[in-house]
Amino acid sequence: MTLLETNPQFPRHLVADAVHAALAEDLGLAGDVTTNALIPGDAVSQAVMALREDGCIAGLPLAVAAFRALDPSMEVAAQVREGAFAGAGTAIVRLSGSTRAILSAERVALNLVQHLSGVATATRRYVEAVAGTAAKIVCTRKTTPGLRAFEKYAVLAGGGANHRFGLFDAVLIKDNHIAAAGSVSGAIERARAAVGHMVKIEVEVDTLAQLEEALRQPIDAVLLDNMAVAELKAAVALAKPARPGILCEASGGVRLETVRAIAETGVDMISVGALTHSVKALDIGLDF
Repeated sequence: MTLLETNPQFPRHLVADAVHAALAEDLGLAGDVTTNALIPGDAVSQAVMALREDGCIAGLPLAVAAFRALDPSMEVAAQVREGAFAGAGTAIVRLSGSTRAILSAERVALNLVQHLSGVATATRRYVEAVAGTAAKIVCTRKTTPGLRAFEKYAVLAGGGANHRFGLFDAVLIKDNHIAAAGSVSGAIERARAAVGHMVKIEVEVDTLAQLEEALRQPIDAVLLDNMAVAELKAAVALAKPARPGILCEASGGVRLETVRAIAETGVDMISVGALTHSVKALDIGLDF
């Protein structure tokens, strides 16, 4: 089986475009002038990508595609599965093929895998922090332009869950929507009248008063924004009996040190923008 076949959730149909864009950005019009000047075109080498710190792996199919884009006959063997947690020193990919291709694709391959593995590793830490509660860790739309599908995949690889993918797949009425519409009720009424019965509606509230107003309307989920732990508990206690089945999401300023207390309030989801917008890349190297 190939990497892609063993990971059906990986957005394989987007790989070629993403890798092509990244390689085009790096190679430009002249190609890798350093490698082409130093390395004969028929040179062949072996190399290994390995972890330099502990972490959760994600994005290996992108690395495979980057190397094979420059050498279709490159032998690439993944040493770990996507979503696996491995220690520093672990070999994650072994390569054999054109020396020029390995050197020229190295940075693109590493950039993609380091970033996505960083997302997966951060997600894993948050998921572990809320273990034993009913809360799911979910990502947001605060993603790197052009990489959203891959970053959201990396969240799944780390054990988290996905929020909406874009503006197109659910209604999320936020504070500025409410301000423009004039009220919480007015915004919800307009949204419900405009979208079909298959589209879910979530509304963001900042106060318990706003929550009470929202619960009088036909909504599917409520986003409890920047509420303190005590207020979150009160909000969940208010929302669940008033509208059975409603999903309660906590959001805003969530940190690894605070996520456990937030989860213990009884919320169903905790959205963490930091999983994608400010994550630290996992340290991975490539050596011949």
